[in-house]
Amino acid sequence: MKLKEDINPLLLQVFRSVVWVYSVITFLPWYFFSGAGTNLERARRIKACSISGRPAGPYRAINSREKLVALVQPGVDTLDKMFEFAARRFPNRDCLGTREVLSEEDELQPNGKVFKKVILGNYNWLTYEEAYNAAKCFGSGLAVLNQKPHHNIAVFCETRAEWVIAAQACFMYNFPLVTLYATLGPKAIAHGLNETEVTHIITSKDLLQSRLKAILCDVPRLQYIIVVDVKPTSWSDMPRGITVYNMEGVKELGSKPVQMDRRQPESSDIAVIMYTSGSTGIPKGVMISHGNLIAGIAGMAERIPDLNETDTYIGYLPLAHVLELSAELVCISHGCRIGYSSPQTLADQSSKIKKGSKGDTSVLKPTLMASVPEIMDRIYKNVMTKVDEMSKFQKTLFVLAYNYKMEQISKGYSTPLCDRIVFNKVRSLLGGNTRVLLSGGAPLSAATQRFMNVCMCCPVGQGYGLTETCGAGTISEMWDYNTGRVGAPLVCSEITLKDWEEGGYHSTDKPNPRGEILIGGPNVTMGYYKSEGRNHEDFFVDANGQRWFCTGDIGEFHPDGCLKIIDRKKDLVKLQAGEYVSLGKVEAVLKNCPLVDNICAYANSEESYVISFVVPNHKHLMALAEQVQIKGTWEELCNNPKMEKEVLRVITEAAVSGKLEKFEIPKKIRLSSEPWTPETGLVTDAFKLKRKELKTHYQEDIERMYGGK
Repeated sequence: MKLKEDINPLLLQVFRSVVWVYSVITFLPWYFFSGAGTNLERARRIKACSISGRPAGPYRAINSREKLVALVQPGVDTLDKMFEFAARRFPNRDCLGTREVLSEEDELQPNGKVFKKVILGNYNWLTYEEAYNAAKCFGSGLAVLNQKPHHNIAVFCETRAEWVIAAQACFMYNFPLVTLYATLGPKAIAHGLNETEVTHIITSKDLLQSRLKAILCDVPRLQYIIVVDVKPTSWSDMPRGITVYNMEGVKELGSKPVQMDRRQPESSDIAVIMYTSGSTGIPKGVMISHGNLIAGIAGMAERIPDLNETDTYIGYLPLAHVLELSAELVCISHGCRIGYSSPQTLADQSSKIKKGSKGDTSVLKPTLMASVPEIMDRIYKNVMTKVDEMSKFQKTLFVLAYNYKMEQISKGYSTPLCDRIVFNKVRSLLGGNTRVLLSGGAPLSAATQRFMNVCMCCPVGQGYGLTETCGAGTISEMWDYNTGRVGAPLVCSEITLKDWEEGGYHSTDKPNPRGEILIGGPNVTMGYYKSEGRNHEDFFVDANGQRWFCTGDIGEFHPDGCLKIIDRKKDLVKLQAGEYVSLGKVEAVLKNCPLVDNICAYANSEESYVISFVVPNHKHLMALAEQVQIKGTWEELCNNPKMEKEVLRVITEAAVSGKLEKFEIPKKIRLSSEPWTPETGLVTDAFKLKRKELKTHYQEDIERMYGGK
């Protein structure tokens, strides 16, 4: 999407003439020295094909047509072997980094709220050898505390270096690791701990105090709590039968010369039982073997060009999410360094960073970064808001440079001069050195993807995978600048399209085959923990012994072998008159409206129209209220029926320009004054909508909007 050029036509023509002359003079030298021709060939080549010759597939990457890849290195078939291999190959290189907290202070906000602000120092690093030895001692210490091989152990902790050390310890000693999101509700946490029958849990001081303590009596098997924080704390008020240890204390137990039996895992042993974020109800535990994760790592690593020990990755997404865990394991397998962060300290402008001090990206300057669309959408909207506040000259320069670069990107060319003069400041938001951005967890809008390509001066690899496939399925190649697609199957995966009669999707559809996406390969997991019924529904093994997962997502394959996600079975609702509405499609289009921070579309099969719940953008809503002369506080504006009508008018215009059908456009909306965060329970940690919880939360509004009350 090009930005609107508000400039005198004559001046615009002069600008284009100057650009044309500059391009003519510099094109040939740049073309031959930059390797642009090679990148263009790569972008246009066939990336995957149907190995059966049928439009339904299965589709495999061109370089894995004969056999799917299952290993990163020959003989390295478990996660403990992978970490040992990295520690031997890169013993003195930085592995895990944590910023020192210099000071904390409370800061009073204009609205009367008090925010905690921090000033952080430099990163302190553990080398690969130090991290390996720490994990070995910790695993041995857990064994001293009677943790047995093949017996589950839980980690309930924020994303930090200690999480990875604890995980690697469990991999070494064959303790299946149960992962739980830090933002799950008390019932969901207790359910996960009881279902997996854990006796040991690894957590942080904050989470023990704020989340775990209240449910300890509901988890009768729990005996040991290991707190990862360095500062020792006394816990005298624990229920009888529970002992609390400090992580350093457990390492000391493990470093003593008592020989503990270490039973190394097999490739088929369970490495992780990963509880999903629960977007459709009670979280399910996905059983992931060592071999599954190794295969997923091999597939993802192949798609990242020139991945090596000089790369720096910033870890801030939840490690309990398969995207972050897989990304960090990919980095460890190649000797990269991982610096830890959080969404509250990521950038200079982040909520916990004291004004004038530096956020984590400014200090770490990562070359690799994974993100979810929600975070990229926020960056996009914040930058575009700042562009609107620029002087006319600055804004014109930005818009002209943006449109020029977008034009060049679509041809496969780069724009080093524009990057240096115009986009350098925007790029510095992520540290200035980012060379690859990986997006996953949800579909990324074309507008946001183009913005990240243009302003962050790096490719965005959009990936598609699920917990049930170790996050591995597809990733778009870094030189493929098409939007709206998720790339070709990874070298560890193959994909088949299954006809879905009810939705009208068939592999024989023209111009492209369409259907439900089934993913097969060594990365497909062992199934759901203690859930045989769901396992028979969602997983199957074919005649060749290949394991498959039925995703419930609808996709289409393009002629070059790239996949596009076009629908989801669970998001498709049939209206009263028989039209099918894809709620996800409606949301994806309307999220591009500057007035919308978040949106949930809703439809009832007994009704004839769609409704929506909208979290409006604060700045844009206040500006609209001033424009239409409606006064009030933020809460009053969100509850004002006149304001709802004005927002609906703007949203309808956005829907029309986004080419939504008439029956797909919401007829009524409800504005929400509160943002949807994982803490509210209305979205997952990956910011996916929890439709069931949203429906319950807005039940009265649904009845009003459909009942005309």
